[in-house]
Amino acid sequence: MRDIALIETARDFNRFYTNFLGLLNKAYLDSPYTLTDARILFEIGSHDGISAAALVRDLHLDPAYLSRILKRFRAEGLIETSPDPADLRSQIITVTDRGRQQFEEFGRRANAQIAARFDNLAIGEPQAVVSAMDTIRALLDPAAKPAPAIIRAHRAGDIGWIVQSQGRFYAEEYGWDLRFEALVAEVAGKFLANFDPEKEYCWIAERGGINVGSVLVANGGDGIAKLRLLYVDKSARGLGLGKLLVDECIRFCRKKGYSELQLWTNDMLETARAIYVKSGFRLVSEERHCMFGPEANGQNWALPL
Repeated sequence: MRDIALIETARDFNRFYTNFLGLLNKAYLDSPYTLTDARILFEIGSHDGISAAALVRDLHLDPAYLSRILKRFRAEGLIETSPDPADLRSQIITVTDRGRQQFEEFGRRANAQIAARFDNLAIGEPQAVVSAMDTIRALLDPAAKPAPAIIRAHRAGDIGWIVQSQGRFYAEEYGWDLRFEALVAEVAGKFLANFDPEKEYCWIAERGGINVGSVLVANGGDGIAKLRLLYVDKSARGLGLGKLLVDECIRFCRKKGYSELQLWTNDMLETARAIYVKSGFRLVSEERHCMFGPEANGQNWALPL
């Protein structure tokens, strides 16, 4: 049996978002054009050339309705047509210089509209909105492709995200108490307060503007580097980001002349341990502990460089 409450909630969101974007207004983005006009011009402007048949197919438009809009666009100097060499019965449509200017103006106005909305949100909330959008599209659009992940250096706010994300994750997944979050905060805080860019580094994995992974290298002294706080968010598992982050640490440590890279982990973190083994780390020692509530088995690993 279908859940009517879920369906009604989805419809309510659709009404809200349509109103949010101003799609019910006759004029789109305070221009003399409608939303359909803008969609058609955008589709034409995004291609070097496109046929009317392709526009009908891709935008699900009535051919006669599209024909009237294209006739108006041609009269306004926004588009031009030429015979399709593959089908003489068809025409290839392209934007004119004037049409491209209007197409680009739509983009500027749309960006400004969203930016103005985001400016009213708190720090981190725009990223949360975009993450929710990505989730909706990934679940409802079979053709949706996830945004590619990038690896970058940390910047303001990233260390706080590391503490928050890891504290929450390990509490939810393993039942670790607030002492673990305190440990992460201590490690991250010391790294930030004493940061030495010549010997230390923090990598952030980001996808679609959202942080999804992290790791850092801290100077342990006497030629020893410490790999700390490796983490990959559940939304980005299976992309190989954990191995990529560890590889970055190893390359950095070799470049900086460290003799050994060390880390501490727990044996229930099987995915992370598999990465360490594959990367050449060896288990040095282990010891049972109850540092974060439930009993666990802490392990020290090392990689000679």
